[in-house]
Amino acid sequence: MNGGDAKGRLRLELFPRAEMAVRSGHPWVYADSVKSQNREGETGELAVMYDRKDRFLAIGLYEAESPIRVRILHCGKPTTIHREWWFEKARACLALRLGNVLNENTNGARLINGESEGFPGLVADIYAGTLVVKIYAASWLARWEEIEDVFREVFRPQHLILRLSRNITTYAAGMGFTEGFRDDVGEETVVFSENGLRFEAAVLKGQKTGFFLDQRDNRSRVEQLAAGRDVLNVFSFTGGFSLYAARGGARSVTDLDISRHALDSAARNVSLNPLLAAVQRHAVQADAFRWLEESGENYDLIITDPPSLAKRESEREGAAKTYARLNLAALRRLRPGGILVAASCSAHVSAEEFYGAVEDALRENGRPFRQLWRHGHAPDHPARFREAEYLKAICVEVG
Repeated sequence: MNGGDAKGRLRLELFPRAEMAVRSGHPWVYADSVKSQNREGETGELAVMYDRKDRFLAIGLYEAESPIRVRILHCGKPTTIHREWWFEKARACLALRLGNVLNENTNGARLINGESEGFPGLVADIYAGTLVVKIYAASWLARWEEIEDVFREVFRPQHLILRLSRNITTYAAGMGFTEGFRDDVGEETVVFSENGLRFEAAVLKGQKTGFFLDQRDNRSRVEQLAAGRDVLNVFSFTGGFSLYAARGGARSVTDLDISRHALDSAARNVSLNPLLAAVQRHAVQADAFRWLEESGENYDLIITDPPSLAKRESEREGAAKTYARLNLAALRRLRPGGILVAASCSAHVSAEEFYGAVEDALRENGRPFRQLWRHGHAPDHPARFREAEYLKAICVEVG
């Protein structure tokens, strides 16, 4: 489909402010941004948007029941959305990863990062030979057969798993879609490699698509800091930062998490890497905030990487205060010359707010400090609009 005037095509006109947002690269059109449309639309069909002078503006996927009424696929000159168009998009995503991320030491990566790569409301991650596609927008279900064929041909997975965001499960069930393998059943837990370390990914039921691939670069930075240090990994989950610290020569590594399931998974990840067995390892099952504030243990390197503290905009202010509290508690457990690596995955908390919260904690702690680095997403998680910039990390050395 292209941007012409074929009979029956769904046409939308936007209010001026929304038109400007689309032109500037924002990938969503909200329902209250639609000034008029020529007919009722169906979820999954292509909607063509025109500007005030009746010139082609953009084309996207329509969602009849969602507050995000259109998810933009293409903006600019008129184009045709057909099978080969999807192939070109998928091939371009793969080309950005080959050699740069995917190599002889890494076979786990994000292959498609949603809106930032022209697949709004869809992500695709590869773990060894298993491709996990997670859909956050109901509009993709109407196009799933075509998209699945494209992904199978371009990415060549041994197995393909479809996972659904909770907000679309009821709609999906009504269309006959359920989560799970789309082919011969593979393994529910897949072992993959990341920079030469082996990890398990709970591809069928784990958080996100089974692993937190977005912290890859920050884990590598921790590895470079760990030599000879006692390391505490707060909200350790499956131990990603801990394994990198151990390989980096840490004297000891402590995982702190409230979930026994997470700590057990971290232990299994250690067992997948026998060369790390010589490093002292401790596991603490406890509430992270309480343990940090009540424990008498001190460390040379502490990582704080909590789950999102702001699920919605109304929680933003409280989350910033919680980040300050968390990192102040961690700073008080640092020995002289220690290093804090603090991270946030809360999209509703801006980088400025998060770094400000950490700086508030540093000032209240009262010790001299210097910033070593700030960083965001790994390169296979490009963020090309503001709402996609969720991951922030800062590293400071404290006197």
